[in-house]
Amino acid sequence: MTTLRVPVVEKILSANDRLAEQNRARLDQCGIFGLNIMAAPGAGKTSTILRTIEALSSGTPGSPIALGVVEGDTAAVTIDADKIIAAGRPAVQINTGGECHIDAVMLSGALNQLPLDQIELLIVENVGNLICPAAFSLGTHANVLISSVAEGDDKPYKYPNIYRGIDALIINKIDLLPYVEYNLDYFRRGVELLNPGVLTFPLSCRTGEGVERWVEWLLRKVKRET
Repeated sequence: MTTLRVPVVEKILSANDRLAEQNRARLDQCGIFGLNIMAAPGAGKTSTILRTIEALSSGTPGSPIALGVVEGDTAAVTIDADKIIAAGRPAVQINTGGECHIDAVMLSGALNQLPLDQIELLIVENVGNLICPAAFSLGTHANVLISSVAEGDDKPYKYPNIYRGIDALIINKIDLLPYVEYNLDYFRRGVELLNPGVLTFPLSCRTGEGVERWVEWLLRKVKRET
């Protein structure tokens, strides 16, 4: 069993990567910028998406942007997707059947359920997990990790792989900094060791602090600006 495990895993990941390339080609053909958002449970993935939708609907320069969302969950619930739909944007819920991540096959199926000809930005909210999502490419154009102050400052040291593969990092719940034991410099040093110079957005979904800078970056990406 031990001798078979590595080849089997490699075969699964290779097949996933091939389908991820097809997903990317499909998004490119439709002129859609795809964003994969990863985080631990409770870090604020859905809250960040809702804040982003709010900013894109409130006269932020360069908006409005036609946005769609894919929500991943391990159970057959639609709580997060219902919130996105209530905010006026199309959303599809993926039930991973207990799997701790979304893979390229799941995303491919979700794309079939979205009005791709009406979307410029696709946000994929991955399953809340700091291990599995790092291993599976989806075909999106950027990977973003949300790490909340409430989680503690040791996460880059304990879950290094997910920090290595991201294009941007959101530090959420900075409004809690005065009230919790959290060394921001220690956290940043850990991130810098794994992903030197990664673009970082400290913000608070509760107060809105820092959200504007995040949305401005996202708009540039959607418009393919540097």
